[in-house]
Amino acid sequence: MFVTPAFAQTATAAGGPESILISVLPFVAVFAIMYFLIIRPQRAAAKRRDEMLKNIRRGDTIITGGGIVAKVTKVMDNGELEVQISEQTKIRVLQSMVADVRVKGEPTAANTK
Repeated sequence: MFVTPAFAQTATAAGGPESILISVLPFVAVFAIMYFLIIRPQRAAAKRRDEMLKNIRRGDTIITGGGIVAKVTKVMDNGELEVQISEQTKIRVLQSMVADVRVKGEPTAANTK
């Protein structure tokens, strides 16, 4: 019914530091794989997007999250852009809603229809 001291010592010796390392090693390996395959690329993409949004200038052609192609006429300090979508129409757009920036002078892809 009770555990003898000799049995307790052998059971403790079997669960030594090596078995702790072996049981923790898969978790460390999974975290390392997730870091290099998921977390690191997302951080790099977020950094590129922040840099793109920070470098928006007057005259740039942008594409909004809704698919509107517009030309930037004014960059405001409060995170907004004034953009021109036609000759007479100017609208204000949140800078965070910009999906892509086509800098002036950058050629656009021709329609392949």
